[in-house]
Amino acid sequence: MEVAVRGVGDVADYIDARPGIRGRAGIIWWLLLGGLFLEALANSAMSAGLGPMTEDLSLSAGEVALLTSLSSWVALLFNPIGGAIADRIGRVPPLIAAKVLAVLGALLACTATGVFQVAFGRVFVGMAYGIDFAIAMAMLAEFTPRRYAARLNTWQGIWYTAVSLNLVLAIVFYQLGTGDSIWRYLLGVCGIVALALLILQSYFLVESPTWQARKGRLVGAAKSMSRIYREKFITEEPPEGQAQGPAPANKGVKNLGLIFRGTYLPRTVLASTVQLVQSIQYFGVGWYLPIIAVALFGSDFVFNTVGSLVFNVFGIIGGFASAWLSTKIGQRIASKWGFLIVFVVLVVFGLAYDRLPLWLGFMLPSLFILCHSVGPAANGKSLSSLSFRSELRATANGFIGAIGAFGAALGLLIFPLLKESVGLGPTFLIVALFPLAAFIVCTVIRWEPTRAEVNVDEETDAPQFTSQPQQAPQH
Repeated sequence: MEVAVRGVGDVADYIDARPGIRGRAGIIWWLLLGGLFLEALANSAMSAGLGPMTEDLSLSAGEVALLTSLSSWVALLFNPIGGAIADRIGRVPPLIAAKVLAVLGALLACTATGVFQVAFGRVFVGMAYGIDFAIAMAMLAEFTPRRYAARLNTWQGIWYTAVSLNLVLAIVFYQLGTGDSIWRYLLGVCGIVALALLILQSYFLVESPTWQARKGRLVGAAKSMSRIYREKFITEEPPEGQAQGPAPANKGVKNLGLIFRGTYLPRTVLASTVQLVQSIQYFGVGWYLPIIAVALFGSDFVFNTVGSLVFNVFGIIGGFASAWLSTKIGQRIASKWGFLIVFVVLVVFGLAYDRLPLWLGFMLPSLFILCHSVGPAANGKSLSSLSFRSELRATANGFIGAIGAFGAALGLLIFPLLKESVGLGPTFLIVALFPLAAFIVCTVIRWEPTRAEVNVDEETDAPQFTSQPQQAPQH
């Protein structure tokens, strides 16, 4: 049986009618998540090995701040670059390039003889991180049937799984007697994972047929659909007067201006706020949990690493539960209440972290990670991936991802500097102001992508700050 492809509507309708994400589409879906797993692994490897690295390289507070935030500053630049490239030439080539950069970055960092070489390696990691995140989430959205849109939040459970794996590896390497060189082994594992993904993605990934159809490349879209779904797809001209959707936006980087117009504007503000603040609170607090654990529990490496692992298990639970929760109450509402609970936890920490009983010292970081992962952390990427048309999606993800990278860099930079200058308690109180502000924004702007339809001409509409329950967004 032949399936006709006349435009992006046919592609989207076929994908939305799928009973699940299976076959080659499923392999592609999980390989895209594998790229996000790698980004989490590379970031958390620095976190898990930060204490030993500081001793091994005799790092000052300023050097710690530089090395931990450098990849995020680079990602800030390469998020929009990667997104614009992907909307211009396709999703797959820059994704493969990102894995090459990740391999180079891990190799440079794990063999470093000094701070400069580690920093150079982290530049490559930041380039890979920026490119991959902007594109992978966009492509995931384009392979996901409409009724399963909330499953994009699965990336957050994958993130914490990678973080937890790093902590387990840290314990294993420590027991093997690696000493202060443990960080080299953790970064080396990242290089091995990057190489494996490079091979697998090069073989299995297929260009997004949704993107190809929106760009008018119907022959390419039909070929991609045939490879992915094992059916015969052919191209046909649409019936006269029934063009599918508006003319595609083909202005490259200039497409970015469309996300600041009409009904796209409040979506951009909402997604940017969630992405910015979740990055600040995670990379300003969650990323430093191994260091915070020292203040809470003492200096025993294994005990503190196990403590951090317990915290991150709650991240796994919250990350994988976020898809279910967002389906039930919506991504915006889940983000809103997640921010509020994180705010309360940070205030309690700020006022009494040094007087907490041991059980509460475990419970509060666990609650922080749980509410962060089940709410704003998962939805920051998903909100931007589900709120824009296909040929704008990676560009929008790139811009909003750059804002998230700025938040990550800011959190990584300010935490060690504030901790050194004003102490741990006041630092928690300062960071708490960010989720409070995000809670207010999520209350005011009421766009909900899992419950509203994306109007094909909406970038020219008047701004709308509310959405009525309708269908899920179009591809």
